[in-house]
Amino acid sequence: MDITVEALEDNKIKVTVTVEAKDVDAAVKKTYRDFAQKYNFPGFRKGRAPRPVIDNALGAEAVMATVTEDVINKAYPQVVESEKLFPVGSPEFGDAGMVEAGKPFTFDFTLSVKPEVELTSYEPVSIELPVAGVSDAELEEQVTALREHYVTYEDASAATKMKPENYADLAIKATDAEGADIAAISTESRLYGPATGMLSEAFDAEIMGMKKGQSKEFSLEVAEDEASVLLSAQAGKTVSFEVTMNVVKKKVVPELTDEWARDTMGFEDAADLKARVSESIEAQKADLMPRMKESACVSELIKRFEGEVPEALAEEAEANLLQDFFTQLQRQNVSFDAYLAQQGMNAEQFKADVKLQAADEAKQQLALDAWARAKGIEATDADVTAEFAKAGLDNPAQVEKEWRETGRLYLIREGIVRAKAMADVMDTAQVTEVDYAAQAQAEKKAKKAAKKKAKKEEAADAPAEAAEAADAE
Repeated sequence: MDITVEALEDNKIKVTVTVEAKDVDAAVKKTYRDFAQKYNFPGFRKGRAPRPVIDNALGAEAVMATVTEDVINKAYPQVVESEKLFPVGSPEFGDAGMVEAGKPFTFDFTLSVKPEVELTSYEPVSIELPVAGVSDAELEEQVTALREHYVTYEDASAATKMKPENYADLAIKATDAEGADIAAISTESRLYGPATGMLSEAFDAEIMGMKKGQSKEFSLEVAEDEASVLLSAQAGKTVSFEVTMNVVKKKVVPELTDEWARDTMGFEDAADLKARVSESIEAQKADLMPRMKESACVSELIKRFEGEVPEALAEEAEANLLQDFFTQLQRQNVSFDAYLAQQGMNAEQFKADVKLQAADEAKQQLALDAWARAKGIEATDADVTAEFAKAGLDNPAQVEKEWRETGRLYLIREGIVRAKAMADVMDTAQVTEVDYAAQAQAEKKAKKAAKKKAKKEEAADAPAEAAEAADAE
């Protein structure tokens, strides 16, 4: 075949293909032979009908139209393979007419192809990952979380005022604008913790400073987008409250002692518990770290992406994501409506989310392609063959041949190149280890110190303000 590739705008190419006369004649011969075998022609044994008889019965133009279609369908995948094209979507064929016996045949098609974007830099990416091993702060964080599962709530003294860190046993009477009781909220006794998402921040502010036995009445305008567990059904409405503080509660977290570790948790002692928790953290890190590193590298690589993602590529990525998503739903025997309800979203929000994911997916693919070109990373024939061998097929060589003949090997090459590029990005990445647990502890301490300082300053300013008010009088 003689092949000419012409670059067009918008990542499209026009490919002109000329098939040699001998190949056209071979296709003509094969088509007549197939028709002779397929149909019964009176007076001739199956497979023995001559061309004039077939032409007379089926029409010479119909036969040549079939030959033309076969020639194009056979040539197209060969062109994709020989020119190492990466199609996006389906080709658009021009009007080439029909083949003629003894003559070469020329046809053309327009095809959207994967664009060759550039990155702002091909230097190693810099990423942050959790520290290797198990830090003291990580161990402390996990042990504390474990102890939190066994928390108890004890009554505070009658003089204790409600604070954000306390819990409360509340009697609540809630009514709507018409004075009707709101059964979902009203209760004689409810253990309540501020900022737990059960009621709103405005409700929390109202009960601060209350003591045991005190009662209070107030009304709240519930926001349209209220997300709290008990108030969401009242969004956009006014709710009136009568609240009585039955008792202020202190949250008590058990101390990590040998007795607690043994009697409650079933370990030999506190040291044994810490050792087991440490092993668990290490195992989790070993499982998650490769994926975390890949995700961090991809994120940094996408930041270096220049240009726009072609619409056809974004649509292809979206179609693949949707196919994988609905296949997974089917396996889990979960309906789409049930999934939306679980996620708290509607169909339009889901669609928008998928589009964003598809755009990121397309950017990731193009960024890896760019990295591979810059680093000279390729997929060899041996790589392709090995990929089929790894698939566990009964006859990998035959399947590879079929993929080659149908022009689909570019998909395998593309996957191999991107996998190699991703491995190279990860291998060369400059990693900074961060103890996130220690960071969180430091931030918590800093906030606590700032809050304490603000209270001291507020207390110091109070006498001065009182003096100024007395002087004014």
